[in-house]
Amino acid sequence: MPAGSVSGVIQRSTLRQQIADALRDEVLAGRLPAGRQFTVKEIAEQYGVSATPVREALLDLAAQGLLDVEQHRGFCVHTFTAADYRAMVEARTLVVEGVFRTSAEELVRSVTSDMLVSLRRRAEEAERYARCGDLDVLIGYDLRFWREFGNLVGNPYIADFLDRMRIQGWVFAVPMLRDKADLCGHLWQGHQELAAAVVHRDLATAQRLVREYNAHSLALVENLA
Repeated sequence: MPAGSVSGVIQRSTLRQQIADALRDEVLAGRLPAGRQFTVKEIAEQYGVSATPVREALLDLAAQGLLDVEQHRGFCVHTFTAADYRAMVEARTLVVEGVFRTSAEELVRSVTSDMLVSLRRRAEEAERYARCGDLDVLIGYDLRFWREFGNLVGNPYIADFLDRMRIQGWVFAVPMLRDKADLCGHLWQGHQELAAAVVHRDLATAQRLVREYNAHSLALVENLA
């Protein structure tokens, strides 16, 4: 393949990812609400790019469950229900508990000091914004923290699945959370305690904290609903 062709593929792939990331952030923040419809042409004009990388980005988000493809009409932001949210939390609970049961020794052996330092830094950032109830900033930090926590497993398929469940969970919860005037004290704040448990290889405490996090997620949404 000529060098120019390779460069074109890389640039298009990068643009596709940039558009997908930007739109995912819009959905996560609630600025593209559930049920919102749009076309490839509309998004391409908004970002000032050609239709091809936009279509690819939208199909990527549809594959992640964030968008629905509407035949001959374009795309629509997926609407998650309370039942969907409960199923997400149950799924991630079962997966993480399975990891702790079957991969505990591997988890302890494979985690490096650099991974632990990074995890603790993410934990501090996420917990800081959870304590003050700053939803806009928290979402990004919280996802980064859990993404790094998931990467400790060493299985990219499990990490990707858990990341997808948390993104979808935030998409469902954000509209209800925004309706609450003051979130201070209502969001989960155990990031640093969980990171410390991992640092000290205390997997029993880590498992308990993950269960508490999942229970907190369900109770918070049930109360808001």
